[in-house]
Amino acid sequence: MSEFAPLLRAENVVVEYGSKRKPNRVLHEVSLEVGDGECVGLVGESGSGKSTLGKAILGLVPVASGKITFDGRDITHLSGRARRDLAADIQVVFQDPYGSLNPMMTIGDILSEPLSTTGVSHREGRSIVSEMLERVSLPASVIDRYPNEFSGGQRQRIAIARALVRKPRLIICDEPVSALDLTTQATVLELLIELQRDTGVSYLFVSHDLGVVRSICHRVAVMYRGNLVEIGDGDQVTRDPQHAYSQRLLAASPVADPVLQAKRREAWLALRVSA
Repeated sequence: MSEFAPLLRAENVVVEYGSKRKPNRVLHEVSLEVGDGECVGLVGESGSGKSTLGKAILGLVPVASGKITFDGRDITHLSGRARRDLAADIQVVFQDPYGSLNPMMTIGDILSEPLSTTGVSHREGRSIVSEMLERVSLPASVIDRYPNEFSGGQRQRIAIARALVRKPRLIICDEPVSALDLTTQATVLELLIELQRDTGVSYLFVSHDLGVVRSICHRVAVMYRGNLVEIGDGDQVTRDPQHAYSQRLLAASPVADPVLQAKRREAWLALRVSA
């Protein structure tokens, strides 16, 4: 049980693709909570359903059955204006820092766009944008520049600033560092930790990398073929997982120490044989 007061709750969520006559079930009655000020990691291989759960919370895919609540409010089937209004509380940072920013817009326009529907004046909007850029350690002078002038790590900082401009209570981080080199990954993770400490924002952190979630998440949930197979304390799940699939994920995680890496590979091969 989380020590944090529940903010987001998914209960027995089912998502199906395809036709009603021949549905392909990709989420099987998944239940998960994210507390206020908590970071929950959601890990699994490609196709495990982890990103689909994030999309269901954002309303990007329909929920066949089950329930999703945010701060006690049922948001399972919100649409139109109600869904747009929810963007003030729930934002997202996507995986690709190159594809998630409009190359035809300046950084100032990209960051102020979420404010345009809230009645914020142009002057106030520029002030908020400058503040958010400062929070992610970028100078206000970047406002009039374009995305192609920045590195991948800088673009992801800009994407994080965009998610923060409306001061959300929850950010869904969908593989936010997987497209970055290791040094830049560490820098962005440190930034996310600092922002959570300063603002109290909650994260649902989607990743395939147990090492990444270990460094940032309070709790970690493991998904396999659309099922939630393990959930618990972040350090425990990422160092001593109990489920066989979680153990295979850990064994497949690369480490810098060549001796330890060789042992992990042996353990991974043994787990594959026994699976």
